[in-house]
Amino acid sequence: MKARANLALVALPVLLAGCTSSTQFRQQMEPVAVAEAQRRGAFELNCPDATASLLSSETLQPEVRTFVYTGPERAVYNVGVSGCGKRATYVVICPDNGDNACFDGGSRTEVQVEN
Repeated sequence: MKARANLALVALPVLLAGCTSSTQFRQQMEPVAVAEAQRRGAFELNCPDATASLLSSETLQPEVRTFVYTGPERAVYNVGVSGCGKRATYVVICPDNGDNACFDGGSRTEVQVEN
């Protein structure tokens, strides 16, 4: 019984530290993700003055988990881009693999705004 209690005392801080690092990573990568969506939006909307704003974000767990290998967690951002009478939303994904890079999730929704 004492061994289980000791294991719980060791495991709890490790689990809590993992949650904190996911949140910190998501906050750290937010400006990179928003900039990535802004660049794509400015090009696709043909509007160099387009601006981007974060709509939502979440952390996804690794898709691959084995005893030998675990894939990286991923921060996923939904970013709105608007300018020149148009709006679009983009999904940007940032894997927590140490290279601080994000990529386009391939999803876009565009809305024509009336003037």
